[in-house]
Amino acid sequence: MAGYITELQVSWNKDEEETFSKQGFSRIPVNLNQGAGGNIIYLWYKKGMGAGISTIQFSFSQEMTNGLLEAGYTKIDKNLNEGAGGDDIYLWYSKSDKNVPIKNIDVTEDADAEAQKFKDSWERLACDLNRNAGGNLIYMWVERETQTYISEIKTTINCSGDGDNFKNGYIRVDENTNRGTNERGSPTPTIFLWYRLSTYPKDAFRDLKVSTNQSEYEKYQNAGYQRVNQDLNEGTRGNKVNLWYKKDGSKNPIKAVTVITNIPGAVGPYQSAGVNVIEGSL
Repeated sequence: MAGYITELQVSWNKDEEETFSKQGFSRIPVNLNQGAGGNIIYLWYKKGMGAGISTIQFSFSQEMTNGLLEAGYTKIDKNLNEGAGGDDIYLWYSKSDKNVPIKNIDVTEDADAEAQKFKDSWERLACDLNRNAGGNLIYMWVERETQTYISEIKTTINCSGDGDNFKNGYIRVDENTNRGTNERGSPTPTIFLWYRLSTYPKDAFRDLKVSTNQSEYEKYQNAGYQRVNQDLNEGTRGNKVNLWYKKDGSKNPIKAVTVITNIPGAVGPYQSAGVNVIEGSL
């Protein structure tokens, strides 16, 4: 049956699997704890002709939770790392008309499958569902009712303003660009990229660059790129890292953007699939 994704559930055990199956949910056959031990966890969905889910986000800290609560997102109260250690990860969703409804959903567990999904214009949700638990790198993907394009990008530091961003239709890339950094034993600020979508190619970004030193900063500035106003290395002793964009030019409109953390394993497959990878480290 055609339609949108209207309901989501997460099962932790065989009894819940049986319950959701009887309730008419469909299961995505990838264990969200694959390779990490713990519970065998599956994502379930229903399709219908009613209001469709339009945004899916994840939280792995209390700070990330606060903005989702403020914006009225619905939480599935099942830790996606249950029994495996690692971060407590929760799935949240919204049916806001600020974004295009989702018609299909899927899960990948290796970089080759990721690259093919990205090539086929699916939207990657950047949180590894095995985050800090080991095992396979598990990512969720969504396909929207109509083709969308990246029309705005911004950043936040320490989850400031998250509630307003969600209410205004921004989608958070749920991976901290400062992940794994610290200063003299103290945690550094958490920095997240956000984007907003448009269904019109004329609104789209045409090019993205990353500067990691002063020379690159001046090069992109002189070439007419616009800077996203946040050092993605904020709070560290590393170089300033800036994201730059252009909305004009002859390049194709950008359909999706994500952050890759499995650098050694993912860059090759992505590039082989024809996906543009910005290799400057964030």
